[in-house]
Amino acid sequence: MVKPLIEMQNVKTMIEMKGIEKHFGSVIALSGVSLDLMAGECHCLLGDNGAGKSTFIKTMSGVHKPSAGEIFFEGKPMSFARPRDAIVAGIATVYQDLAMIPLMSVTRNFFMGNEPTRKIAGISFFDHAYANDVTMKEMKKMGINLRSPDQAVGTLSGGERQTVAIARAVHFGAKVLILDEPTSALGVRQTANVLATVDRVRNQGIGVVFITHNVRHAMAVGDRFTVLDRGKTLGTAKRGEITPEELQNMMAGGQKLATLESSLGGTV
Repeated sequence: MVKPLIEMQNVKTMIEMKGIEKHFGSVIALSGVSLDLMAGECHCLLGDNGAGKSTFIKTMSGVHKPSAGEIFFEGKPMSFARPRDAIVAGIATVYQDLAMIPLMSVTRNFFMGNEPTRKIAGISFFDHAYANDVTMKEMKKMGINLRSPDQAVGTLSGGERQTVAIARAVHFGAKVLILDEPTSALGVRQTANVLATVDRVRNQGIGVVFITHNVRHAMAVGDRFTVLDRGKTLGTAKRGEITPEELQNMMAGGQKLATLESSLGGTV
């Protein structure tokens, strides 16, 4: 259930992006985009293909350095030289490809790069028992009851794999979670599971940036909605200040469509 925004008025700001610009040579991908995110908030970033969503989140997560603008994390100026710096600070990104190995177990994917070990006769070994126990508990917290932590991650549904990636990020200390189109390739039931997972995460006080072009999915979990178009911000609205239809029109260039419809005599 989405918490009322009035409860969030005194919650601290986790990340603030001010006047972010990103140039690739003569191409201006972002032109003065600003966005802030509070703890426990789901801030949805919407826009059509080419709007600048991916460039913006890559700037937020340290993949790109902004050409201009400022980034503040927990009130302090931040400049990430590489994605690892953002991860260490507590900004985790779950991309569409999920960076998982289908034939490896859920546990191995969960702890990839962060493998727990124990020593036997002075030799370090992967601590299967501990890792399996943590994986099962963390997945259960997210509403997923695995048959076994040893099952190949490729046997899970798309929504369950998304949940593994989200649970992994949360377990390893994410304070801000960036979700890049997490429901784009999912069916109705799997989408519902992922949206429920997003709600569980934000209820733990983690700020979520939800990237999507699906207004219905955004309205299901979002507290605020920012629309990008060709690298510029069209506006930000709080839940209750904008209808799904108005949000869809902003994304689709409602004024442009209305002008076109008028010029064609109402045939659009």
